[in-house]
Amino acid sequence: MSGVAADLPELRIGDGLAASALVEEDQGMDLFDRLPDSIILVIFNQISDVKALGRCCVVSRRFFSLATLVDNVSVRVDCVISDDTSTSSSSSGSSAAAGKTRSVFSHFARIVLCGIVRPIHALGQILSSSTTKRLSYAESSFSEVSHHSPSEVLKKFKEIRRLRIELPAGELGVDDGVLLKWKAEFGSTIHSCVILGASSVLSSSSLSAKFGNPNPAPDLCGEEDNASIPESFYTSGGLKLRVLWTISSLIAASARHYLLQPIVSDHETLEFLDLTDVDGQGVLSMNRRQLQELTVRPVSASGSSQRTLMPALSMRLWYAPLLEIPCGMVLKGATLVSIQPSEERPRETAGGCASGKSSDFSCVLNAFEEPYSSAARMLTERRSYCLEMNSF
Repeated sequence: MSGVAADLPELRIGDGLAASALVEEDQGMDLFDRLPDSIILVIFNQISDVKALGRCCVVSRRFFSLATLVDNVSVRVDCVISDDTSTSSSSSGSSAAAGKTRSVFSHFARIVLCGIVRPIHALGQILSSSTTKRLSYAESSFSEVSHHSPSEVLKKFKEIRRLRIELPAGELGVDDGVLLKWKAEFGSTIHSCVILGASSVLSSSSLSAKFGNPNPAPDLCGEEDNASIPESFYTSGGLKLRVLWTISSLIAASARHYLLQPIVSDHETLEFLDLTDVDGQGVLSMNRRQLQELTVRPVSASGSSQRTLMPALSMRLWYAPLLEIPCGMVLKGATLVSIQPSEERPRETAGGCASGKSSDFSCVLNAFEEPYSSAARMLTERRSYCLEMNSF
């Protein structure tokens, strides 16, 4: 101690704080312990990652008690290990459920279900609390986290207000070059869903080189807003492809929603929840009002499948053969679909659907980040078409 004290005057520290720190360090004291709980909690909320918070929990009892009080948590799912037997069983069950669907789109739904049943089954193993030994994290969070689902891990956190879960990939397999994005909002059932798709994404420069002039398509910028969808859209399979995009996106969204139930029921403090994926393919969002709705109203399952029942839906579709957006991208076969339950869609006046105008496009325009937000805005300036879909 005398050696440390003798050196203090040379430090020229007026308030003595550095001197005190040196003394405490010399005595083996942890300076982090001097921080008040409120400051440490702010730090933990900035970390948010559940695996990093799990490591903090094993540092000390104090860290454990504080880390489990964070209100902002993110869970990144690294991978899912599933057994083929249960997957095959699930595939048969889902195929049978799809076979029972009776609507004008039932044959499309069967095709889609066969294509995405494995990802949906894997998603069930990620989020369902009844299958707690499917998830494999790269590193452990708590002592046994590496073999627990997020719903089990999150039970240790009692004050979560904002929760983000990120899946390792989107559920829907699409061909290279195809653009498919969706965003859905749910309460106890679907509130809205917006889908943006394109058969391919090109650059303006490559398109100009292909056509041999800098302005190959007069309607690239949406100038020909009232043009009807070309007949080839119906005869070349374009409409069928858009219906497949729509149904597959709705199935993926309803599967995510159904499997979030145990997490929502365990965390009454939740105010905002996002379930997204690394690919940025789809986002399911729920705000405080929608989360409260889910806790008080039971979810209706779709037959024997692990997803929420879709009610009768009203859809508005916008289409452009080529759409150039400000960033220099050109979307070929650009398609925007806005979906709401039929009972919530306001009745349109005569010709209203054809004009493409509506009292509120906020959910459509705010669904995606740039540059796709600009694409959605430009498409809503074009003529729209209304479609109806039965419950499935």
